[in-house]
Amino acid sequence: MSPTDALVPLLKKLRLSGVLQSLQLRTQQAVDDNLSHSEFLYRLLGDEAERRDSKQLSQRVRRAAFEHARTLEDFDFHFNPSVPKAKVLELGTCGFLERHDNVLIVGPTGVGKSHLAQALGHRACRAGYSALYLGAHELLQQLRAARGDGTYEKRLVRFTSPELLIIDDLGLRGLTQDEPADLYEVVRQRYERKSTVITSNRAIEEWPPLFGDPLMASAAMDRLLHHSHVLVIEGDSFRNPPPTRRRKSSSAEAR
Repeated sequence: MSPTDALVPLLKKLRLSGVLQSLQLRTQQAVDDNLSHSEFLYRLLGDEAERRDSKQLSQRVRRAAFEHARTLEDFDFHFNPSVPKAKVLELGTCGFLERHDNVLIVGPTGVGKSHLAQALGHRACRAGYSALYLGAHELLQQLRAARGDGTYEKRLVRFTSPELLIIDDLGLRGLTQDEPADLYEVVRQRYERKSTVITSNRAIEEWPPLFGDPLMASAAMDRLLHHSHVLVIEGDSFRNPPPTRRRKSSSAEAR
């Protein structure tokens, strides 16, 4: 039995079987570079730590259920000068998550609201935070169904426990029945405990009527806007740029 074979059950017992993936390479490197035992061990365990970090990141991204793989690195800030690049990059440091701040992104269709929201979510995952992304309609639909099957509290925990909740396209359709109360409850339970990112085609001033009841609207908006960062984005759609800009883009690609 080789020394490596003898190591396998021991590494599995210690839950370090991933070390085997780089053991041979690091052993050869130690011989070739005449590494000390401590340097060899440091590099070997460093590989394992990196492997675990990568695996945990993949799990956080998977659980976040992003609609698309969006990042700040692939966002075209040049397309729309109204996007506050400095502010977005500051938010990308995830300091707002430490303070439990909210981020509200408003603007017309196609200006990059969902991209930015998901990109902030991806940054959060990379920084070790848990995140969850879903559309406003889906969130409210799930809570409405949970009221019917008796799992409301359990479903509510799913939306109030992530360190970052991203609600996309709030106000795309009106809120009916218990939906205003459900949205308020999510906002209330997350207030000053967790961060929430919300995107909407409606201006902030148009949000209160969504709740129907003025008192509920006031309480919800007070919590949403307190400790919040509001990004107002204007301009043309990324999906359908004006003909002049489209021609410029084609010319640039040709060059």
